[in-house]
Amino acid sequence: MRKLSTLFLLFLFADIAYGQTTVSGIVKDSQSLIVLPGVTVNVKGKNTTTQTDATGNFSITAEPTDELVFTFIGYTPQTIGVGNQTQIDVFLDDESRALDEIVVIGYGTAQKRDLTGSIAQVKGSEIVDRPGTNPVANLQGKVAGLQVTNSGRPGQEPDIRIRGTNSINAVKPLYVVDGLLNDNINFLNPADIESIEVLKDPSSLAIFGVRGANGVIAITTKRAKTGELNFEFSSRLGIKNVGRRMDMLNADQFRELYDEQRFNQGDFPFNYDNWQANTNWQDEIFRNGILNYNNLSVSGATERNSFRMGLGYSVDEGIINHEKHSQITLNLADELKITDNFRTGIVFNGYRSRLPQERGVFGAILAAPIAPTYNEAYGLYHVMPEFQRAQVGNPLIDIEERKNTYIGNNYRAVTNVYGEVDFLSNFTFRLNVSADYGFNQFRSYQGLVSVYNPDVAGDDKSERIGNLLTSVSQEQNKHYKYQSDWLLNYKNSFGKHNLTAMLGYTTYLQGVETVTGRRTQGEGLEIPNDPDYWYLDIGAGDTHTGGGGGSEYRTISYLARALYNFDGRYLINASFRKDGSSAFAKKGKPFQDFFAVGGAWVVTQESFMQDQNLINNLKLKGSYGAMGNQNVGGNRYPMWPILVPGNSAVFGDQLIPAYGPQYIPDENLHWEQVKSWEAGFELAAFKNRLNVEAIYYKKNTDGILVTVPGILGSIPGLSNQGNIENKGLEASARWNQSIADDWNISFGGNITTVKNKVISLASEGHSILSGSSRTTAGYPIAYFWGYEHDGIFQTQTEIASAPTNGLGGGAFLPGDVRYKDIDGNGTIDVSDRTMIGNPTPDLYYGISLSTSYKNFDLGLEFQGLYGNEIMRNWNQNQFATYNFLTDRLNRWNGVGTSNWEPIVHEGRANNRLPSTYYIEDGSFFRLRDVTLAYTFPQETIGKIRLKNLRVFANAQNVFTLSNNSGFTPEIGGSAISFGVDNGTYPVPAIYTLGLNLNF
Repeated sequence: MRKLSTLFLLFLFADIAYGQTTVSGIVKDSQSLIVLPGVTVNVKGKNTTTQTDATGNFSITAEPTDELVFTFIGYTPQTIGVGNQTQIDVFLDDESRALDEIVVIGYGTAQKRDLTGSIAQVKGSEIVDRPGTNPVANLQGKVAGLQVTNSGRPGQEPDIRIRGTNSINAVKPLYVVDGLLNDNINFLNPADIESIEVLKDPSSLAIFGVRGANGVIAITTKRAKTGELNFEFSSRLGIKNVGRRMDMLNADQFRELYDEQRFNQGDFPFNYDNWQANTNWQDEIFRNGILNYNNLSVSGATERNSFRMGLGYSVDEGIINHEKHSQITLNLADELKITDNFRTGIVFNGYRSRLPQERGVFGAILAAPIAPTYNEAYGLYHVMPEFQRAQVGNPLIDIEERKNTYIGNNYRAVTNVYGEVDFLSNFTFRLNVSADYGFNQFRSYQGLVSVYNPDVAGDDKSERIGNLLTSVSQEQNKHYKYQSDWLLNYKNSFGKHNLTAMLGYTTYLQGVETVTGRRTQGEGLEIPNDPDYWYLDIGAGDTHTGGGGGSEYRTISYLARALYNFDGRYLINASFRKDGSSAFAKKGKPFQDFFAVGGAWVVTQESFMQDQNLINNLKLKGSYGAMGNQNVGGNRYPMWPILVPGNSAVFGDQLIPAYGPQYIPDENLHWEQVKSWEAGFELAAFKNRLNVEAIYYKKNTDGILVTVPGILGSIPGLSNQGNIENKGLEASARWNQSIADDWNISFGGNITTVKNKVISLASEGHSILSGSSRTTAGYPIAYFWGYEHDGIFQTQTEIASAPTNGLGGGAFLPGDVRYKDIDGNGTIDVSDRTMIGNPTPDLYYGISLSTSYKNFDLGLEFQGLYGNEIMRNWNQNQFATYNFLTDRLNRWNGVGTSNWEPIVHEGRANNRLPSTYYIEDGSFFRLRDVTLAYTFPQETIGKIRLKNLRVFANAQNVFTLSNNSGFTPEIGGSAISFGVDNGTYPVPAIYTLGLNLNF
């Protein structure tokens, strides 16, 4: 037995000796070939580490299955497999040569060092661990010039603006997914994204022609990398909650103010016998939402073929009960190298989404806290008091009684098939054929709802509210996009001259069709509350109503671009695009030209910069160009206005309806055009520890499509008569530092300033009104328009010496708001309205800090806005008594009691005019994201045959510092009305745990 044991130990030691290898080598700079002392050499996933000596040499013990990681400050890390090698010579790239990285530009890619524009790249790995089904939502605070306003509602698309609001018609950027032009990316799974590029400057955007004015977000999905078959799985589970509540009155406080209001109005006291509750309606409607994201992918590649498939499933609950969004995504990418110079491939993204039944928070803010929620004896939800019953319902009725009465399904298939051939050494021809087909189904049911009403006479206190007949509604729509790109690329060098050129021809077709219908129950036959019956073949035929619509448009375009540099020092980028649109095929201007030119000087490539070691890269750059905007509020055919009802005519005893055009288009109508320029620099210094980029930009949107009012009741016109200017500064900086062998730290930030101004808008004095938002020449777009609050009238003596009331409703009384007499005519009237707020921030910013120690890494991201205002709109135009903000406890109820909060009086309508009383500070500072992660050592997980295992905890929206009264200071909107708080859905805090593993 002892002999057997000895023999076993000999074999064991022999096996260990055979498995371990001493690997030696030398590390050099890849360009200058100088040796690099102090380079850290680490066996990946193990604690075996060494450094190169003064001559750049190293020696380390490793196994054939190990990988060596070489890291050095100012250089790009490199990983090399050991295999059967005992001598490894390594050449590290200076990080300044990270400019060689490939970034996505219009209709192709390019090396970053060859570009003169502003393109920010965000790796997919930077957003994949963040909760959220829309990838762009997690770009918030990461990119200078990009303003992302998120909604807390599950599945909702964020409001995106790049370098300000360019038009009165649209603000959305163009999305480009694997080359296909699109208007949203809801169908994409963040786990399938390789990189996101944000294109902001004219030299990058002009190549997109009529769709480039609002900026471009280009997304590349993942591809397989050469190597063995690889499986990746990720999962995260989280919870979301609304930690911030609005400060509303409780029951006792409400009774105090409501009693005072009735006394001020000369009314009898209210009878509270049936209204003794103390209900916090916000607590009643909010709950903790659960989210769960799961992703699985498989990939593999050989020299001839690469394949990747990703499958994702997510469930995201809202913070209101019965509100849930779920989706399934599929991503396929396959490329086949048929010969050494001919490649073909396909990329497919499939999507199926179940939309949430959306519920608002408005009712929970307005509902009186004295009302009970539910009557146990009747088993019915309670009504609200009579003084607000007609305008405000029990919020739980909408959430619980009408739950699960909506079905919304979205289906999407997006595919791109391409072929690429290299010929004549320097030429490449590529053909892309892309298609996007979406199909959406919506069904809803209106049932009968009974409530408990203590005010009903008699013994039966139940009461039917709302619709008295059951009904069903159904809608189906489809949208489709087809795109073909024929691209010829040329790349060559002539001594110190380097040229990359592209010629292209592209076609695009987009269409949508919609059908809607509704039916009500037949006589005495209620439609069941069962989804199997929610179709238009149920109900009374004579109650059927229907509608529908559709549109289709086409564009053809000719493209050209050249990227030239001399000796890597002097760079010129130029692009041209001619767009033809079916919208102007027979009238107007069917073709429009767009162009851009950019130049840059790489100062550090000059001979006089070679003997210094402080600055690693310095590029001075600028560009000018013209881009277009065809997003004009959904009107794809502005030269062909729709017909609307006009004045009817009577012939005999018959009434003949008349129809006429909605407007008269200008004969020279064309798409809007943005003329833009920028200038700035890129800097890398201190061995590339510091990276800085700063840009000044200015954009003028010319020829904005404006509806011009008709004269004396005539039909209005549509013409290119608007101009908007946006200008500002973008700056970003990052510092990377290695504190010790196992400890690295990085911190950075970005800031963007925006100054927006409408230069002209049709005729002088013409304004576009949208509620309290106004757009007119000389002011920022969608500024808030109203009166300036100038205190509270205290006495009749003060009123007698003040401007008179020209707003109607009689003379001012003590306790009323005093408004400023802007025009000085002694009367407060509509002429005293002025700019009272601006929803566009003066600046927005992001700050990030990350550190890694051994196998741990920690990241923090902060984000905020400054200098914008919010219009509190939800409690302005009252037609009933609503619950009050706690600020109203400081109301005027006698001389000297308040100089801001007016008297509590429902009849004083002038106190509710749009004014600075409703303007709130929109500035905020938020801890946007915190991620703590641990990556298990390879020596540990290798025993269970895992390649990588990372676990993490993530928290979003942990705290927000702000001064507004609403649930969130993040409020988007349209081009002509944003920053208006109508009871905006909260942005919740989200806490998740997750893991990523490879096997």
